[in-house]
Amino acid sequence: MVCATEGEGRELLGEYLECACGGNMSCSTCHIILDEESYSKLDPPCRAELDMLDLAFGTTDTSRLGCNIIMSKELDGMTITIPSGVNNMW
Repeated sequence: MVCATEGEGRELLGEYLECACGGNMSCSTCHIILDEESYSKLDPPCRAELDMLDLAFGTTDTSRLGCNIIMSKELDGMTITIPSGVNNMW
């Protein structure tokens, strides 16, 4: 399941994030900040994700695009912080 585009993750994040591109990694409206432990369990972000994160507000060392997070049991209990500058345009 992809966090910001399908299933439960999308429903949870969709209330708070715009997710304007629908999970195509062509915007930065689903920018989230993960706790360090969860971040370390993920594959590193690809160049395209890093390019989009360059456009996001308030990035940190553990920033990711929510549309690029593949949910797994290993990530159960992760903490997601939504940056204060994120606006839901819906």
